[in-house]
Amino acid sequence: MPDLHPIAKRIHNVQPRAVRLELDAGETGVFEFSSTEFFQREFRGEGVRTDADRDADFRLISSEDHERILLGRSGPDEEGWSMVGEVVAAERAEE
Repeated sequence: MPDLHPIAKRIHNVQPRAVRLELDAGETGVFEFSSTEFFQREFRGEGVRTDADRDADFRLISSEDHERILLGRSGPDEEGWSMVGEVVAAERAEE
């Protein structure tokens, strides 16, 4: 079986503690994920952002080719999910 995505593994190992994510557009944010899980190489996570946009829900998913970890957002007045960007780095947030 091929290796699991290194960013997904990092997020999974840090949670439920806060994790700082960096997106491909350069934006960073602090998130707390209530759950993360692997289904073979596929990765999923559910959580909230703690440093801004606190009313929205966030979801992590792996891309179809398992090469990227994508972050989606669903706000309180929105139907469905919108793509925020690709996660390019993850580290434990300072407490």
